[in-house]
Amino acid sequence: MKYSFRCFGHENIRAKHHKTIEFTKSSYLTPRGTCIIGIRADFDVSNLNRLSNKIKITVKVNEIIDIFFAKVNPNFNDNHEIVFRKSNYHSKRTLGFNLNKGAKDLNRDILKLMQNPNSIMEVTLEESR
Repeated sequence: MKYSFRCFGHENIRAKHHKTIEFTKSSYLTPRGTCIIGIRADFDVSNLNRLSNKIKITVKVNEIIDIFFAKVNPNFNDNHEIVFRKSNYHSKRTLGFNLNKGAKDLNRDILKLMQNPNSIMEVTLEESR
C-alpha cells in the first residue's frame, strides 16, 4: 500500500520539536506549533487507515527529500491532523508511533522552504518491512 498527499508551507513553520512531526488541514499556524511541518494538508483518512505495520514516510519539496519511519497506529481516526510520535503514545490523532526522527531532525533545507506559503510538500507513505 502506498499513498501520497500534499501540504503547504507557512511563515511560522519552525520544526523544532524533538519528539513529534505533524501535518494539519488548518490554514494557519501559530509559532507554538513547533512539530507542524505542513498545513492545508489534503489527506483522506480512509486511505491512511489502509496502511499497516511499519511505514516509510518520504517528504519532498522541490527536489529535496527526507525520509522517516514509524509503526502504524491501527486506531488512527482523525480527519484534521496526522501526528507521528517517537513515543508509544496512541491517540486518534496519532498515525505513527516509534518514530525514528522528530521535527528538529528533518532536513533544514526542506523546512526553510516550507516557511514560504507557496511551497508545496509531497508526502508519500508506504508500507515497509
